[in-house]
Amino acid sequence: MTKVDRVAAALLVVFSAAFAAGALKYYPYWGEGGPGSAFLPFWLGLVMGALALLMLLRRPRAADADVDWLPRGEGARRVLVVIGATTAFVALLNVIGMIIGTALYLAFLARYLGRHAWWLTMLVAAVAAGVNWLVFAHWLHVPFPEGIFWTF
Repeated sequence: MTKVDRVAAALLVVFSAAFAAGALKYYPYWGEGGPGSAFLPFWLGLVMGALALLMLLRRPRAADADVDWLPRGEGARRVLVVIGATTAFVALLNVIGMIIGTALYLAFLARYLGRHAWWLTMLVAAVAAGVNWLVFAHWLHVPFPEGIFWTF
């Protein structure tokens, strides 16, 4: 583990503590009907802090010293493809809509990066987009960008 890793882990510990404390300061932890709006951010902050603390306290190994943290060659190309696809997904979200955009995004990544069969790619994309719509748009009534192709 390098000095940069230790500094990053220490900053994550501080950030997660501030995150958990901020949740408790600005939002109620518990309400009349159960967990309040601070419940999840508080616990996420604690878990993130514990993981960062483990990262900070782990013993350095000699094998870690010579490992590059930036991918090269094929790995770098795959990272850039994911970044490009994610950027396109976010940029086109209001045009194509959340549900169709999610299906296209997942289909592209599964087919291009995973090289899965077309039937599996389409099945995963359709099920994931359908579950996305069912949970967030239908049950939770979260307003999604609808785009020009889809209206509910």
